[in-house]
Amino acid sequence: MLSNVAQLEDAISRPTEAVRRALQSLRGNLIILGAGGKMGPTLARMVRRADEANGVSRRITAVSRFADEATAAKFTSIGIDVIRRDLLEEGMLNDLPDAANVLCMTGMKFGGTSNPGLMWAMNTDLPARICRRYRNSTIVAFSTGNVYPHVAPETRGSKETDTLSPVGEYGMSALGRERTFQHFSERFGIPTALVCLNYAVELRYGVLVDIARAVWNGKPVDVSMGYVNVIWQGDANALGLCAFAEANIPATRCNVAGPEILKVRDIAQQFGQLFDKPATITGIEFERALLNDGTRMAVKYGPLQHAAADLYPLIADWIRRDQPLLGKPTHFQATDGVF
Repeated sequence: MLSNVAQLEDAISRPTEAVRRALQSLRGNLIILGAGGKMGPTLARMVRRADEANGVSRRITAVSRFADEATAAKFTSIGIDVIRRDLLEEGMLNDLPDAANVLCMTGMKFGGTSNPGLMWAMNTDLPARICRRYRNSTIVAFSTGNVYPHVAPETRGSKETDTLSPVGEYGMSALGRERTFQHFSERFGIPTALVCLNYAVELRYGVLVDIARAVWNGKPVDVSMGYVNVIWQGDANALGLCAFAEANIPATRCNVAGPEILKVRDIAQQFGQLFDKPATITGIEFERALLNDGTRMAVKYGPLQHAAADLYPLIADWIRRDQPLLGKPTHFQATDGVF
């Protein structure tokens, strides 16, 4: 079991053999833009640990607003340079250090409904600026499964080659982000990979945590978005870094998602059994759901460390012991693409 945050973050940031191979062949320094979010600290730590295992000396720079000093300290404690910067402000990219490799984690999802102009600026204008600044680099940019349409569960989810048809304005702005990276990849000759992540989860946040907390607190679980797929955060970190090996011109799309199609109703009932509490269900499952087929990346750079079944008891134990949570709900229930 994972007893505390230190053990959890150690597990999430442990590099796989595939990560070590991918980073062994990655030449030059690395800059992580938008590093202060949920994934950034453990993903950066995975890079540092892989480099140490490989005997590689590389400058790693983390850039974010870093409103939370504790988050910034997670980078500096392992020798990663921290730059506090609001990248949307004019000229804020200009004096950032050069880097052969750029990991772009910038973007806006939650709150975009109330401030759509900012969402579009973050998701489309800022990527254009990043491409102009780092036109001589390799770029891995995090995207989302929301660029795909909702599909029937029996399809196993949208593949990288499927037609993009997002639901809702956030998904449209995310598609705009992808198109921007694709344009500049071809215009400037930038090797680029787009990581379409669909529901990373660990013990402090994610779809499984949202459902588990609802059951634990005696609140109903909305099953309108009746099916999901999730991926352990450590696997999401690993596959995100392996995407550097996928970067190409034009930009390559890489789905990162768990292989199982999970029924939300079943997840709720599973946690009900673990907590010995009834799972209250509300809503009726739609015929289609936001599902992402991550088979290609998982087969090429796996095996994955954890299946969903491994995570249920870990999350239940974490919540039962009142361990820290990130307080960042996924809003996976949204069927209209409004977040």
